[in-house]
Amino acid sequence: VSTQSTWDAGLVEVLNQDKEQGKWTYKGLKQMVRCLFLMKRYDEMKQRYCQLLAYTWPAMTRNHVEKAINKCLDTVSTAGPEVQQAFCEITLTHVESEGRNEKLWFNIKLKLATLYFDTKEFELLKQVIQELKDWCLDGSGKYEIKKGTQLLTIYSLEIQMYTELGDNKTLKALYTESLEVRSAIPPPRILGVIRECGGKMFMRQTHWEEANSAFFQAFKNYDEAGHPRRIHCLKYLVLANMLASSNINPFEATEAKPYKNDKELVAMTDLRDAFESNDIKRFEHILQSNKRVLLDDPFINPYIDPLLSTIRAQVLLKLCKSYTRIRIPFLSQELNISNEETETLLVSLILDKRLIGFIDQINQLLSLGDNSKQQTRSHVLQKWAQQIRTIQANLCTHID
Repeated sequence: VSTQSTWDAGLVEVLNQDKEQGKWTYKGLKQMVRCLFLMKRYDEMKQRYCQLLAYTWPAMTRNHVEKAINKCLDTVSTAGPEVQQAFCEITLTHVESEGRNEKLWFNIKLKLATLYFDTKEFELLKQVIQELKDWCLDGSGKYEIKKGTQLLTIYSLEIQMYTELGDNKTLKALYTESLEVRSAIPPPRILGVIRECGGKMFMRQTHWEEANSAFFQAFKNYDEAGHPRRIHCLKYLVLANMLASSNINPFEATEAKPYKNDKELVAMTDLRDAFESNDIKRFEHILQSNKRVLLDDPFINPYIDPLLSTIRAQVLLKLCKSYTRIRIPFLSQELNISNEETETLLVSLILDKRLIGFIDQINQLLSLGDNSKQQTRSHVLQKWAQQIRTIQANLCTHID
């Protein structure tokens, strides 16, 4: 602290000695903002920052202003949201009063919007997003082609907000709109965010194949950007791939191969192998042994039960291939679930027409094959029995 105080005093001396009030005063003010931030003297820091924004000298250019503002905002980016928000608002007031530098205004508004997203102030975020979208419009009310990259950045933030809110209807419309912005060359990270949110939306709708495709695109975008979210997206890709009962192993893709043995993905790789070989006991063992990686993930956790149902259905269909009749307790033992759960799964498969057969609940038996033939045979036998009873009654009448 004493060193910082000495530094602060030295900077004040620089300001006092710069008689020309030129670039050294300007540089001194920038350093003072940083020094006061380190000492957490935020009120004084705001005063010096306002002094910096109002300061001019003959050789000062727009580039000087932009660099100074960006450097100061980067400095406060590690502070709490209230401090960051205050500095963004101070900066916006200055920029708007000085004839609005369009690029700078947009970047600061975007910073403010990101802050509102981080603090979950969604109503305020909606207002800022609308302002940013209006900025992208031309005189005729259409989005300007040259602002396509900025528009996609806005969409990515808006899509993240509606993903948090769980509003799938609005999210679907925004996702479709964002993919129609063709004129932009956005950073791959932005596309990764949009695709990842799209994948999560499809997962909630149980559209597994669309989720599989979206997560794969998100993974490629994050990988291109070198962003750590690529590992998470690869996990989600494997999850969607299994739920879609896909025969294509995602780790066979050129982009995914280098990550197959990543320590964060070993559990998912093993899970995919067990799924592919219909080894349900190994599958359940992997789930239990990797709770931290799998079950503790707030996104993956809700899909564990559907995933178990999917592999159980696969195993069940495979077991039934070799039989015309099979006992339900035997199937339950193979699947490691109760008879009731097995019956429920069988009913689902029969209704979906993935399994042709019918259940005899009394004898706990599954009969495979076309039930209509069995019904026809039963109907014929009933007619014969009825005719025999009629003949018997007639004979009894004649005897009497």
